[in-house]
Amino acid sequence: MKTIILTGGGTAGHCTPHFALVKDLKTHFDKIYYIGSHNGIEKTLVQKQNIPYFSIPTVKLKRSLTLDNLKIPLTLCKSVKSAKQLLVKLQPDVVFSKGGYVALPVTIACKKLNIPVVIHESDKTLGLANKIATKFSKLTVTTFPSKVKNSKCLGAIIREELFYKSREDALKYYKISGKKPVLLITGGSMGAKIINEQVKLNLDKLIKTFDVLHIVGKGNLSPICKEGYTQVEFTDMAYAYNACDIALSRAGSNTAFELIALKIPTLFIPLSKKVSRGDQIENARYFYDKGLCHILLEEDINEKFLDSVINLYKMKNVLINNMKQSKITIANQKIVEILSKY
Repeated sequence: MKTIILTGGGTAGHCTPHFALVKDLKTHFDKIYYIGSHNGIEKTLVQKQNIPYFSIPTVKLKRSLTLDNLKIPLTLCKSVKSAKQLLVKLQPDVVFSKGGYVALPVTIACKKLNIPVVIHESDKTLGLANKIATKFSKLTVTTFPSKVKNSKCLGAIIREELFYKSREDALKYYKISGKKPVLLITGGSMGAKIINEQVKLNLDKLIKTFDVLHIVGKGNLSPICKEGYTQVEFTDMAYAYNACDIALSRAGSNTAFELIALKIPTLFIPLSKKVSRGDQIENARYFYDKGLCHILLEEDINEKFLDSVINLYKMKNVLINNMKQSKITIANQKIVEILSKY
């Protein structure tokens, strides 16, 4: 009986790639468990997958100067202890970590118990938790080419089901007529305030050209009700991707690779360095340099939002042609093979 534990959390991007592997993992592992945080978004998403879920206390490093960061060492010790108790109980053969602050104590606890850990980093540069966690892991698997020690660049984890929804079914799902081109707008699992605000400011002009499908994020639904505008908090992205002609999105690696793999012309609005380490900017520039997308930086959003969306639609055929000629490596099977060796 082989057992694998999946871990990662904080955003949907730290857990949804796991789901793309579950079908293949079941051919190698008899038991699959998940360790996440008590109240993170990963808890709801994992439970929908019917994967047994266990939680540990977690703490997140805040980039601003705050006394809350002084609690990190004590909470981390508690988290490692809690993770260690769970690992002893569940007896995994291997742990697969997608990063985020919940994954670090699990990785440290694994090292203490001699349980092999394989880390996956989606972004072009390692997040802080993964940077530390690599010291306790057997291997780091990357999506982008990397100079990280003891790492392999295998490509992106992409959900198989994204490719099999028809446009007709997708439009019916949202009750969109399809008479106008569909603009998909998404700011990630938690939404993006700056993007949502621009949509509201420019909505009347946008719906003259597009049917707008807007994924606003949890708790961000507005009272706006206009023909040609559909808003949802969260959705099945297989339907969203296959309904749209062009997209406007943040530049988290998972979403970016999915959009490129599905040949959807996209305007990326990466998260600013003011609130991140700049990983989304680096992700977006990687694709931009290959002619696969357009970019709009947050500092330019007020002046250039509408023009950038219109220009994206005008240039969509050029981008589609470039994406057809570009090769996106799907790493799902290779990662499962590596995990099964443990």
